[in-house]
Amino acid sequence: MAFRWRSFAFAMLIGLLSFADGARAAAPQVPVLWDAKERLPKPDLSTLPRLRFLTTTDFPPFNFLDGAGKLSGFHIDLARAICAELGIVEKCQIQALPWAELEGALRKGEGEAIIAGIAATPESRATYAFSRSYLQFPARFIMPKGKALTEPVFDKLHGKRVGVISGSAHERMLRDYFNTVQVVPFDRPEELYADLKAGKVDAAFGDGMRLAFWLGGSDAAGCCRFAGGPYLAPEYLGTGMAIATKADNPALAAAIDYALQEISMKGTFAEFYLRYFPVSFF
Repeated sequence: MAFRWRSFAFAMLIGLLSFADGARAAAPQVPVLWDAKERLPKPDLSTLPRLRFLTTTDFPPFNFLDGAGKLSGFHIDLARAICAELGIVEKCQIQALPWAELEGALRKGEGEAIIAGIAATPESRATYAFSRSYLQFPARFIMPKGKALTEPVFDKLHGKRVGVISGSAHERMLRDYFNTVQVVPFDRPEELYADLKAGKVDAAFGDGMRLAFWLGGSDAAGCCRFAGGPYLAPEYLGTGMAIATKADNPALAAAIDYALQEISMKGTFAEFYLRYFPVSFF
């Protein structure tokens, strides 16, 4: 990992997010991963013949077939918005393929970019050029509503029983960053959630997005809420979502960066985020 955070303080998301003021504390939080002071140059794509985004149909809410069989999802809306920002709507296409066929299709020139959640790792960077991350996945704590905590939570969790999925990156992160808690490993999320609701553990720690979906679902029945803030630690959780192009086409990845920044600054990204993630995981 090229960039490693070396302490608990740096794992905090503080400074990366635009939080509402106290009067609006209950409003959903939207991640802002772009520096408003940095202005990326607008690319000239007049010679680009087309921009074909490749994705899949089996990764809801990012890309899926809706009830009418129409390709839908966060990534679909985002790809269309990128094309609009770049002024090339008439040149844009979105095609869905099985996951195993994405790399080959890009290599053979059957598409120009993959928007399907390919992780940007040292290994994958040998194959792809990546845009900057447009969405990251923080770790979060959840607790019963009557016990929810605010930051800083480190001392407040001292001695508490915290459930986490066994063998996960979140278990490693919990043991390293919150070494005063009693770690209670679980093999299955369903078992963890059941024990949290039954009061057998004081809190659960895991992927914020998955926890958000559970909190908003019928199984949680309004029992719990997020406690404390979101934590990003690339060495445990990766660097988040990015769009992949051919390794020899970094100019296209840079053009996509420009569009992603504009989408964020104009509030379009926030609209998409709240549409597909009504319980914010930030």
